Amino acid sequence: MQNKITTVAFIGLGNMGGPMAINLHKAGYAVRAFDLSPDACDKVKSAGVPVSATALDAALGASVVISMLPASQHVEALYLGRAGEEGLLEKLSSGTLVIDSSTISASSAIKVAQVAATRGVQVIDAPVSGGTGGAIAGSLTFMVGAAAADLERARPLLEKMGQNIFHAGAVGAGQTAKICNNMLLGILMIGTSEALALGAANGLDPKVLSEIMRRSSGGNWALEKYNPMPGVMETAPASKGYAGGFGTDLMLKDLGLAQENATTVRAATPLGGLARSLYAAHSLAGHGALDFSSVIKLVQRKG
Repeated sequence: MQNKITTVAFIGLGNMGGPMAINLHKAGYAVRAFDLSPDACDKVKSAGVPVSATALDAALGASVVISMLPASQHVEALYLGRAGEEGLLEKLSSGTLVIDSSTISASSAIKVAQVAATRGVQVIDAPVSGGTGGAIAGSLTFMVGAAAADLERARPLLEKMGQNIFHAGAVGAGQTAKICNNMLLGILMIGTSEALALGAANGLDPKVLSEIMRRSSGGNWALEKYNPMPGVMETAPASKGYAGGFGTDLMLKDLGLAQENATTVRAATPLGGLARSLYAAHSLAGHGALDFSSVIKLVQRKG
C-alpha cells in the first residue's frame, strides 16, 4: 500500500503509543519508532516496526512526527529542549507535521505550536480516548485542536488509528476536550466502583448487578467496557490484576490538569476536585502504577 505521507516518526511506545505505531505500520506507512524503554521498543520491533536509537534519529527526514508521552514536561522537553539541549523543532524540516497525542495542558500545546510555527512546522494536538483496547483495535477517538487544513493533512493517519475524529477547535482545544472527558471518566469510575462495592457488600453477584445497571439508567462506559470488579469482564484490567490499561497516576495527572484549568477560567468542578483527592489517596496507598479502575479498592469491604 502506498501513502502520500510515507515516513512517520512515532515517539512514545507505551500501552497506547505502541499499538498505535503498529497499526500505522500495518497500514503501510514507513514508521520509525523510539522510546526510552527497551521493553516498549522490543514490543513494536517484534511486530516489524523499525526502532531508532534516538528520538532525533527517528524524526530526521520524517514527513510526520507523532508523539504519545506522559505529561506536559516531556512534550516540551522533546520539542523545545531542556538543560541546554536543543529540541526536535530545531531539527525538523519546514513543512513537517507534528501530531501530539499526549494528554497535556492546553497551554503547553499552544506553546509548542507557536514555536513550531516560526520554523514552518505545523503542530496539532490530538489526544485520544478508548483505552488500550481501542489502541490495539484501531478504534480510538481523537479530539483534535488544529487549523482545519492541518487536520485534513493528518486525517489519513488518524483514520488508521481511530474510528472517531472530532475537530474541537484551534490548537489547544483538543487538550481541553480531553481533560473534560477524563474528569468525567474519573468521576464515573469512582461512582461505578461505589455501586458495585455496595451491591457486593449486600451479597449481590457483581456480574448480575453490572448487567442490571448497564441496561438501566446507571449505564456508563465503565460498565460497558471497563468493569472495575475482578472477574466480571475478562478483558478488563480488573481481571488481570489491574495490570496495563491506564495507570492511576496518569488519571491523577489528568484530573490535576482539569483542576488547574478550572482555576484559571473560574469554573466550578467540585466532583472533579473530589475525584482528584480520592485518586491521590489511592496513589499514596501504593497503587499509582495500577490501572485507574483499581480505585475500587478504596471502597471495597476488606475480608
